[in-house]
Amino acid sequence: MYAVIKTGGKQYRVSAGEKLKVEQIPADIGAEIVLDQVLMVGDGDAVRLGVPLVSGASVKAKVVAHGRGDKVRIFKMRRRKHYRKSQGHRQNFTEIEILGIAS
Repeated sequence: MYAVIKTGGKQYRVSAGEKLKVEQIPADIGAEIVLDQVLMVGDGDAVRLGVPLVSGASVKAKVVAHGRGDKVRIFKMRRRKHYRKSQGHRQNFTEIEILGIAS
């Protein structure tokens, strides 16, 4: 059984037991959260699509860790104009483990 969920402005295909990194969620480590924005639920050949969300479906997950991603370097330059600008960014993330899918 799998589901397509929406969190942090992105969509993820999840199934029970897998871990994934999503945009930062304000929850403590070890806390169980419920992701209720489920766009699709699939179980073999049976697929339920939502318009836009599947009614009554939810995904239970446990917060495993919080962290920061790899640094992304931003470098801007205009040739012959003596303009150079360097900047870096590290995006915060939350690692979650999918416990189960309720449909």
